[in-house]
Amino acid sequence: ASATAAQGAAPAEGNATGHEAAVTPATAARGVALAQEATPSQEATPAQEPAAVRESAVDAAGEAGGSVRTAAVQALFDALPGMTLLLSPLRSATGAVEDFRIDAATPQAVDPAGRRGRELIGLRILECRPTVAGEPLWQDWLDTLDTGEPYTSEPYVRLESVGGGQEPATYSVRAARLDGRLVVTWRRQDASDRQEQLLADLQRLGHLGWATWNLVTGEATWSAQVYALCDRDPGRGPLRLEELADLAVPEDGPALARAVREIRTEGKQFDVPFRIRTAAGDKHLRAVAEAEPDAAGRPVQVHGFVQDLTAQRSAELALLESEQAMVAQHGILQAERMIAGRLQHALLPLPRRPLRLAGLRVDLAYLPAQSGIHVGGDWFSAIELPDGDALFVVGDVAGHGMDAVATMAQLRFTAKGMLFTGSSLTGALTRLNTLLLHSRDTRGTATLVLARYDPERRRLAWAQAGHLPPLLLRGGEARFLDRPRGVLLGATDTPVYEEAECLLEPGDRLLLYTDGLVERPGESIELGLERLARATAAHRSDAPGSLGPLLAALLEGERRDDVCVLDVRVPTEPA
Repeated sequence: ASATAAQGAAPAEGNATGHEAAVTPATAARGVALAQEATPSQEATPAQEPAAVRESAVDAAGEAGGSVRTAAVQALFDALPGMTLLLSPLRSATGAVEDFRIDAATPQAVDPAGRRGRELIGLRILECRPTVAGEPLWQDWLDTLDTGEPYTSEPYVRLESVGGGQEPATYSVRAARLDGRLVVTWRRQDASDRQEQLLADLQRLGHLGWATWNLVTGEATWSAQVYALCDRDPGRGPLRLEELADLAVPEDGPALARAVREIRTEGKQFDVPFRIRTAAGDKHLRAVAEAEPDAAGRPVQVHGFVQDLTAQRSAELALLESEQAMVAQHGILQAERMIAGRLQHALLPLPRRPLRLAGLRVDLAYLPAQSGIHVGGDWFSAIELPDGDALFVVGDVAGHGMDAVATMAQLRFTAKGMLFTGSSLTGALTRLNTLLLHSRDTRGTATLVLARYDPERRRLAWAQAGHLPPLLLRGGEARFLDRPRGVLLGATDTPVYEEAECLLEPGDRLLLYTDGLVERPGESIELGLERLARATAAHRSDAPGSLGPLLAALLEGERRDDVCVLDVRVPTEPA
């Protein structure tokens, strides 16, 4: 059932605590069953139902041989935390369920009219919430009543009253059948529940799982998804890092073993495809890992993830494997950590201090969206190339969720690998476009800007794929660079990309950014760009950390999209 449907039938407001959130229909049902055993049955009488119901509906509990005594059941519900209802189906002469009657309610259960707890007893669901009969949740309740299979909705967000205002809260609805009736519970999720659910969804959607190995203690931790991907019984525990290659088929084991040795001894990151044999046949996996050093630079901990590539198209696999092999030769792949609560930080680690690249000072900022529960696909790279040039990349993958994150990781790693090994800017864009066209999501698109700075000539060469132009601040005047031709990635199999260049001067400031910095609902992008130019000209401080005040001035209210910014400064030459 949809989250909207679940929300439509939920009580109007409530504020269950973490302890209350542990109540389930199953525990409530057991309590009701005990109350039934402890009290004699009581047949429903016509006086207990309105005339219309007596004429058109038959109490299903009455058909089953009687219902529990209302007072005894309600006494049990009075002691239950959280928001729970006991519902009896009201059937027509043909046996179809026309409505549900509330037989018992916990004190925190409340309807849109403000009736709470015992005040709800005897009311009908369609009297409290008339629109729920047209929502998928209604059918889910009927299915639970018919089959006896418990039902749990997807998490959904709704507003609830808190201290005179309204705040968003995440809920799920659960229902279980009990002697012809339903026990329905609205469960309020706390932050850890939501984070765990988000991580589980991300791992499931991306066909990946995270792992951590402590090189000092030997302790290893795998997420549940890694066990499933590696076809390993969780009861056997995780493999040690040096045992990881034992999973691979004989042909792939040596490469994985070599990568493990290098990360343990040298801290060298790796991204290695390998195959394992299962009862269902060969499975294609990918292991990505990076080392965390101590103060002396020795690797002490390894973070990584395992991803299932079996279902991806052969063209995508061939391209990814060739690019990954090329990048592995130069040891520059940035492995991302897919662990709870730190997914974006792991994929896009932000340096604590400004970077110094090719004589430039570079401040970076990544701000995730504040609305919604999905992760976005904004990303950046700022590295120094082997020839001493600096490379700057900012990209934005369309959509949200694990697919966007997976696409972002593919584009980020591949772009760095190609440019690190000598590809031109336009050549890299063309090959990235091919990668996206042959990815699992053939409808996926992304925008991208690439810039390469030559410190000897102060020459900035750049190209773009459907991305907003960089902003140059010079002498207190802000202007956008003229964009060369370039269609967004994934839009066509015959793209044309061109390169532009400009010379940077001492004191220049260059901003590369994603559209989340300038877009606002109901406003044209041109207005957002003008606002960015004015704000940048007004915030001309050259001190480290000066990017913060600029972002604060531009990002008012709730952010609906991710924001990614590279702030590049050319130092002023001494007099």
